[in-house]
Amino acid sequence: MKKFLIYNSGILSSMQLFEKWLISILLSLFLLTACGESQPSDSKTFDWELRGHWVSSDYSVYGGELLIDYNRIEIWGYLENQTPENGDDTRRPFRDFTKAAPLTGYSQNDSIFIRDAGVWQEGIPYIYYSEDYGKIAFLRFTFGDRVEILRRVEE
Repeated sequence: MKKFLIYNSGILSSMQLFEKWLISILLSLFLLTACGESQPSDSKTFDWELRGHWVSSDYSVYGGELLIDYNRIEIWGYLENQTPENGDDTRRPFRDFTKAAPLTGYSQNDSIFIRDAGVWQEGIPYIYYSEDYGKIAFLRFTFGDRVEILRRVEE
């Protein structure tokens, strides 16, 4: 009888240790996820196909580059001094956006949305297309009545 009680108490203490271990692991996981830098479930991002380094395909009038990441975009070039004298500045791509600084953005329904100076700007429609079985990718925008085509470059 004595052996049975010792045996049962040994099993019981092992179960208690297991429960304490399991509870501590679960609490640790909860704290890690609660305190981590997880993205909110409703955060918006740029589509995978848009992420990368894009350059103007024609520098004859306007030239610039886009660097698009998870939810950031940087606009380089497209400066005021590129507008021809007596030219229509509404045709200058990304003219109203801060240049050379990371801006928050996302894509949705074939438009990109950019937050500049704390304000979400109106969406800019784009067309994404690729050639040579996806090896060459292009983004096409229209500013005023001018078409701007950018090509993704590999880094």
